[in-house]
Amino acid sequence: MSEIVVQAFVTLDGVVQAPGGRDEDAESGFEHGGWQDRYHPDEDNEFVGEWESKTEALLLGRKTYEIFAGAWGVWDENADGLTGELTRRYNRVPKYVASNTLTTLDWKNSHLLGPDVPAAVAALRAQPGGEIRVWGSGDLIKTLAAHDLIDEYRLVVYPLVLGTGKRLFSEGFPLTQLTLTESRALPTGILVNTYRRRAAAEKGGG
Repeated sequence: MSEIVVQAFVTLDGVVQAPGGRDEDAESGFEHGGWQDRYHPDEDNEFVGEWESKTEALLLGRKTYEIFAGAWGVWDENADGLTGELTRRYNRVPKYVASNTLTTLDWKNSHLLGPDVPAAVAALRAQPGGEIRVWGSGDLIKTLAAHDLIDEYRLVVYPLVLGTGKRLFSEGFPLTQLTLTESRALPTGILVNTYRRRAAAEKGGG
């Protein structure tokens, strides 16, 4: 059985909008794009590289897919360091996309999930494999949580309050019981927390 793993960079007040770039997502007049740049990127690289070495597929909403396709989908696979490593991996693994508007996908190895997203994801999760990675994709995450399809959350929590922006656990998010299975503090005060859905944690003995 595969596992659905959500990874997110999040502020103390729960904001996940546009951490990586000023123009990444300016929806609703968001002015804090690139807020992650306030912290030393090398701290992120070690554990992100560790996590992504386990990625066997990407599961993305339309907006995140388009951002990824316009970045990882066109960047040089021979680039140095983590950028090249992730570009090669993301090009290789299958990408599953939830969208009501897209009819074709140009990034290689990309597949539309179809109209019944929960059923399609449940079928993917039931197949043998490793980690199916979710980045961004807030609306998709809420849908998956409503159908109890998320096995793990890996949240990189920054000691920063923005006071505005899209939140990971927004109003109306379904009741979700989680178990903290790991927590690491980085020198800049960033916390790297791993949470398992209660049933998954209990099954694994956590």
